[in-house]
Amino acid sequence: MSTVFATYNVKGGVGKTSAAVNLARLAAEDGARTLLWDLDPQGASTYLFRVKPKVKGGGKALVKGKSDVDALLKGTDHEGLDLLPADFSYRHMDLALDGTKQPTARLKAVLAPLQDDYDCTFLDCPPSVSLVSESVFEAADVLLVPIIPATLSSRTFEQIEKLLVQEEGPRVMAFFSMVDRRKHLHRDVMAQLRDEQPGALLDTAIPMAADVERMGSNRRPIADFAPRSPAAKAYAALWKEIQARLR
Repeated sequence: MSTVFATYNVKGGVGKTSAAVNLARLAAEDGARTLLWDLDPQGASTYLFRVKPKVKGGGKALVKGKSDVDALLKGTDHEGLDLLPADFSYRHMDLALDGTKQPTARLKAVLAPLQDDYDCTFLDCPPSVSLVSESVFEAADVLLVPIIPATLSSRTFEQIEKLLVQEEGPRVMAFFSMVDRRKHLHRDVMAQLRDEQPGALLDTAIPMAADVERMGSNRRPIADFAPRSPAAKAYAALWKEIQARLR
């Protein structure tokens, strides 16, 4: 049975896709049968894996159970790593979910036929507070929350805590992203938030790095083109820490 990880934040531009892509690659490299589902209609993860952002029948057919999800999967350049691509119709995913019975259970239902085929599933989520995010909370075992160390970062915890009102929601693992340790503000916010949320934040932080931005031009995870870079090492350390916490 697959462990389902979701990279999520109510804010955009915080490194969700970079985390999903790099962690999925690392999981596959470790020998885990891995699936990444790109739920964002912008399709950044799909683009980075060089796959066409198209799902036959679109998101509506998928969440209504009218698509054969296995037939929609695409292979990637990485052994053991498959992709369920994005589709521009995902921009209407809320409406599609709203038209189903038990809408918050539909994403979990889509993944159900695949649970024995994969060891790890990653959901790259759009930034939203919606039926999609509620469905993600129900489908995921672990919510990976990248946080930029800015003054209002603590609000992210408060917002997510309010959203996760169900008793058996996913386990939350937050980590700092796009960190510039040369900035006093970043260092101060990180220290303050760790004091306010003891144990809630992972020790590993992802640095602000040009190599992360270069993923777009290379259309590959960082370890493919800059395996010795600080960013690649940080993602490797993050994945090891996530695994250790799960154990």
